[in-house]
Amino acid sequence: MSDGLVRRTPPSRDPEKSDLDLGDDSKGLAETNIIRDGQQTVHIRGLETSPETSLHRGLQARHITMIAIGGAIGTGLIIGTGKALAQAGPASVFISYVIIGMVVFLVMAALGEMAAWLPISAGFTGYASRFCDPSLGFALGWSYWFKYIIVTPNQLTAAALVIQFWVDRDRVNPGVFIAIFLVLICCINYFGIRFFGEFEFWLSSFKVIIIVIIILFSLVLALGGGPDHDRKGFRYWNNPGAFKEYINEGPSGRFLGFWSCMVNATFAFLGTELVGVTVAEAQNPRKTVPRAIKLTFYRILFFYCFSVLLVGMNVPYDSEALAFATKAKPGASASPFVVAAEVAGIKAMSHFINACILLFVFSASNSDLYIASRTLYGLASDGQAPAIFKRTDKRGVPIYALGFSALFSLLAFMNVSDDSTKVFGYFVNLTTIFGLMTWISILVTHIFWCRARKRQGLANEALPYVAPLGIYGSYGALFMCILVALTKNYDVFVGGDFGKEKYKTFITGYLGIPLYLIFIFGHKAVNKTKGLRPDEVDFYTGKDIIDREEEEFLARKAAERAAKGPSRGGWFYRVFISWLF
Repeated sequence: MSDGLVRRTPPSRDPEKSDLDLGDDSKGLAETNIIRDGQQTVHIRGLETSPETSLHRGLQARHITMIAIGGAIGTGLIIGTGKALAQAGPASVFISYVIIGMVVFLVMAALGEMAAWLPISAGFTGYASRFCDPSLGFALGWSYWFKYIIVTPNQLTAAALVIQFWVDRDRVNPGVFIAIFLVLICCINYFGIRFFGEFEFWLSSFKVIIIVIIILFSLVLALGGGPDHDRKGFRYWNNPGAFKEYINEGPSGRFLGFWSCMVNATFAFLGTELVGVTVAEAQNPRKTVPRAIKLTFYRILFFYCFSVLLVGMNVPYDSEALAFATKAKPGASASPFVVAAEVAGIKAMSHFINACILLFVFSASNSDLYIASRTLYGLASDGQAPAIFKRTDKRGVPIYALGFSALFSLLAFMNVSDDSTKVFGYFVNLTTIFGLMTWISILVTHIFWCRARKRQGLANEALPYVAPLGIYGSYGALFMCILVALTKNYDVFVGGDFGKEKYKTFITGYLGIPLYLIFIFGHKAVNKTKGLRPDEVDFYTGKDIIDREEEEFLARKAAERAAKGPSRGGWFYRVFISWLF
């Protein structure tokens, strides 16, 4: 085969049957036969081929990785590390980010193995329904959409607050900036996937450049290149120390501080899994998706781990400026990198950092609306949402899913009133647990996928991409994700009375878990669904359509390369630059 894939006859299908004659063996995946222009076509759940419902494959590998970075790298890195450092110390922050980074790699590898084999329109919602349990797909899709329709207005609110660093809310109401940003992200998403992908690529590329500048700036300060000419090195790891006590004293206090960083690191990495939502719009997905997943992991691990290491070298955890930063609004004054510049005697860094933060939250809100619309589209494609949400326009944009998701962005205007900000904050805290539930669902789906693959004899050699640690890596990552989910707000149980604020934190921090279970078992009760046994899993329905698309794409690209001739400088980009952009 020209694409190097081993194609097998599905065990449950007769080789003599036509691709369109799926019979009863497709387990409900083939829903309807449609006559169009004298030809018979089949609608397969989770895989859209009709012009009225299909997405356009306009995303290259560079687009996919940058969309993932745009959604994952943001205020969690440039602001959130300050609170973690002040709370637990530099060693706790660094170690926790490395550990959670490995968990992220296992989650993305598990997703990549399934997505490269069958890049369907429904994304990881469809994988959960098809390889594990339709009820899991229902719960995963709706909770993931619910998360992003809340996160999007939250990002818009953060952008308006960042602008208050320059323009006081008494002069210009923050609702003005929220409206401007909302119109911009709606327009960017409306103009089609090619425009969106290219716009997000350059916007996120600029973010990567900014992060690299900040890392180099921090490294120069640590080596004594600042105005104070003080070579700090790891001095602050010795005094005041590498680990800070939190809530309790002694070893238990240092462990509680470390574990609080594990929770912070988890939420900082949330969003990397959105690569799985882009597979339906990826060009040559069996090559670009695994590449995008590996590159996204390397970049984020490098950016996060190296950044937090340098922040811990430049700022002591007991700095008065850092203590102020943990209480500030989401602007430059809350960034530990600004604190590092102030400690070194550089006062002009705050405006640059504030502009960077504004760019970060705008890019994140743009990606978040995209993911919300494609998640709702995937639910409709999988038969878990009204069919109108899978209809697309001539640019391949799911226009109804986009419009409905964008309506919830109007929640950002709640924050125009000061007294509603706290309520909205609790609402956001309620939904963030769904990010962890997404990781757990992906890992559970991969475990079921591996068991079915073993039972049906689908060998590693037949797969475009194989998760390095296989099912055992997913078991390990699943254990860590469940542990972090259960201990997410552990501080409500230790240190002090269970007061009014702790009660609110407990409710908003853990209510997401029973809601997720209600989604699953409520769907089971209504639809009488059951989990799939390993020999029932269908690996092949619709795969022939993906195979033909891949062959046509490779043939077209080969013809284009032959017409253009050998490219110059391509090797330099692939070897030295492509890992970064």
